[in-house]
Amino acid sequence: MTSPNTKHPVLIMGIGNVLMGDEGVGVHLAQALEQEDLPEGIEVLDGGTGGFQLMEYFEYYPVVILIDATLDPEQEGAIRHIRPRFSNDFPQALSTHDIGLKDVVEGLNLLGRLPEVHLITVSIRDVQPMRMELSDAIRSVFPALKETVTELAQTCLHRQLESA
Repeated sequence: MTSPNTKHPVLIMGIGNVLMGDEGVGVHLAQALEQEDLPEGIEVLDGGTGGFQLMEYFEYYPVVILIDATLDPEQEGAIRHIRPRFSNDFPQALSTHDIGLKDVVEGLNLLGRLPEVHLITVSIRDVQPMRMELSDAIRSVFPALKETVTELAQTCLHRQLESA
């Protein structure tokens, strides 16, 4: 890995379990973005259900953009942008794999080592065990999700490069 403030200041991390249908939307997005020609300085990671194992990425990158599904009362496919600093800043209905990530964010914040974190959530209706495809509702918002994340990453990248 190179120095975080020079070559790779922004990480897009998709979170989720692709074996649980719409719950894997973050991973599906990461896999799609890995095929894109993103600007130098933006990296993409399939974070899967990593939790604490992903802590090193939060310490390495000055900007981390997380993408995950959430079970909430919002309309299915609703896309939200949250800036979490503490575990209670995360939506309560995030999947169980995010408990470790919530603790990582809070711990790094208390240690004064938390990067700039953006959480992009996609509202889903339910978790579909042993289904690898996204539902029609989530597939229909996928282009908007992709655009939201890439625009945010480019904005963050430009801000990081200007401040370097």
